[in-house]
Amino acid sequence: MSDLNISQKNIYTTFTELGANFLIPDYQRPYSWKKDECETLWEDLYNFAFPEDKSFDHKKDEYFLGTIVTFKNEYDQNEVIDGQQRLITLLLLLRAFYEVLPEDKTKIKNNVAECIWYTDEDGNPDENRLKVESEVATDEHISELKKIIKEGQTSKTDKSLYAQNFRYFQNKIGEFIKEDPTNFSKLPQRIMKNCIILPIETNSQSTAFRIFTTLNDRGLPLSDSDIFKSQFYKFFRNQGKQAKENFVNRWKEIETICNDIFHPRRGTPTDDLFMKYMYYLLAKENTKSDTFKGLRIYYEKNDYEILKSAEVFEDLMTLANFWNDIAARNEQRFSPRILKRLYVLSYSPYALWENIVSLYIMSRYKKKDFDEEKFYKFLHKITAMFLMFAIVQPGVQAIRRPFLLEFQNILHGEELNFEQFTQDKRFFRAQLENTKFSQSKAITRAMLAWWLFQNDEQKELPPDNANLEIEHIYAKKLHETKPLANVENLELLGNKSLLEKRINIYASNLPFANKKIYYRGETNKKNAKPTFNQELLELAKKEDEDFTENDILARNEKIFDGFINYLEENKLLK
Repeated sequence: MSDLNISQKNIYTTFTELGANFLIPDYQRPYSWKKDECETLWEDLYNFAFPEDKSFDHKKDEYFLGTIVTFKNEYDQNEVIDGQQRLITLLLLLRAFYEVLPEDKTKIKNNVAECIWYTDEDGNPDENRLKVESEVATDEHISELKKIIKEGQTSKTDKSLYAQNFRYFQNKIGEFIKEDPTNFSKLPQRIMKNCIILPIETNSQSTAFRIFTTLNDRGLPLSDSDIFKSQFYKFFRNQGKQAKENFVNRWKEIETICNDIFHPRRGTPTDDLFMKYMYYLLAKENTKSDTFKGLRIYYEKNDYEILKSAEVFEDLMTLANFWNDIAARNEQRFSPRILKRLYVLSYSPYALWENIVSLYIMSRYKKKDFDEEKFYKFLHKITAMFLMFAIVQPGVQAIRRPFLLEFQNILHGEELNFEQFTQDKRFFRAQLENTKFSQSKAITRAMLAWWLFQNDEQKELPPDNANLEIEHIYAKKLHETKPLANVENLELLGNKSLLEKRINIYASNLPFANKKIYYRGETNKKNAKPTFNQELLELAKKEDEDFTENDILARNEKIFDGFINYLEENKLLK
């Protein structure tokens, strides 16, 4: 076979031609089609096979069902990269037809059997050899599929999507037989002979993946972590049944953790874990390039050699548990001051911070020398660096270089210096004062989060479920009736703070005298509570004091002075 083979085929030919043995590989996601998808498929097939004007032409009419992307694996099987849902659903539909086709329709029934099973030279099906086999590692219900195909029925205890969809097709076929018994056998015949699939066959897994990612298909593309899962699965499968089962269970645990706590802009949550771990591997390799290739390209080196390791899997589990403890604010593992620093970093304009922290944690875990004081100083240092760069040189590409040069220091537990990237104090102050801290900028929230915890009285984190918004202490609405001398002062950091949405909904447009009541939680609103923000509570203590334009300017200067001191403490200014 050439590297790429594309040829339009009907369903019968797709399933029966020599070598058409399909394998749903272990790294695929479990079968996911539900009744809605099956209902759409049935209605489309029925309306095609029996048009209202009864004009069906069995020699010319065709219905396109979509593509299937496969490659020939080492066992000469067609390993399915795209098309699992259609193949399995068609298998269920054909099995439902086979069960009720009468004996006088021998040819049609035999054709259906050839699509489902391998048959001998006399046309007798081998019920133990299916044309579509599934080895999906995380599919708990694969045994139900095999039972349905073998027995042609389901039991009351079968609750899987396989069973639900098979029963749906049984019901629709039963209705058809009652309404039009004489034409019933034409439906499976027309589905097999006139419904078209476009198999795209390659002899390379990577080629098949590339083709799939360019297709505009209904299905979800395989993620990088799906592929990585398959490599781990094969490795642990070779260690024995117990090792394989243990891996499957622990992989589910990893996916559950990742889905709960990671929300990447690209890829899946589990992909994000592999990205975080990759930074540790890059540091170990002493990489010098700041141009990182794609996640899959990195891990597929030397036939995925990195992933053929129980140690690497344990590392990923360790890293997932670390981030899970952070998300859960586990004070048995981390002190409040560490959790505060990590909370501030969660507002960083750069997602890179999580990868850098992951590198630090993995390097300390491997050396078994985690020291909270060093970690605390490390978090302050990288916070200062991320905030400073977001002001002087914003952009994702720019921030990678300074941290790349610190990889070895992080890996070996040395103090970070960022010597090449320190800023002139006067120059930076001018840039800081010229920065527009608008609502839409990530740096605005990041600076407000940093400032929030510069207050020694800020003992607690916001509640877990708190949705913090940017509060204008001097209300923007108030400016319409009581204008400031300079309208631009409304948008200074000195006039902004983080406040719970439940309070901001009511307080945002009020004069400061009324805001204070909401800050203190002294309203008759149901479940009214004071804000967690200690600075706002301090501002709200004195009944007779207003918050004026001069207060905005003074607070803005105080924030800037505090930030300059912070950068100096972390040796980033000269």
